[in-house]
Order: sequence, then C-alpha cells, then structure tokens
Amino acid sequence: MLGKILGAIAGEKIAGKDSKLTGALVGAAVPTIARRGLGPLAMVLAAGWGAKKLIERRRKRRENQA
Repeated sequence: MLGKILGAIAGEKIAGKDSKLTGALVGAAVPTIARRGLGPLAMVLAAGWGAKKLIERRRKRRENQA
C-alpha cells in the first residue's frame, strides 16, 4: 500500500503539472508491475549469466588442452 502511494506521488512529480492523474496512475502501477515482473526477469538474467560462465569455462578448458 505504501509503495503504491509513494509511486503515485513520484509519478505525479514526473508527469508534471499538465497530466497529474496520468502520472499518478502510472506511478501507482509501477510497484505492481515490478513485483510481478522482476522475479522472472531476475531468474532469466541469472540463468543467462550462469550459461555464459559455463561456456567461458568450457572454452578455456579446450584452449588449455590444445
């Protein structure tokens, strides 16, 4: 609840004087989107980082053997 209120205030400040309601609505939606979207995004990024490290390790091992 507090996140929505703070997000609405921040969105209102970002939107400016002309579109306070739009900025407030966007700001209030940001915590909900972040809560649902950042978990899967973090998992994808972690999996990509792990795959990169695995590929680098295999390449290094092949270079040392040859």
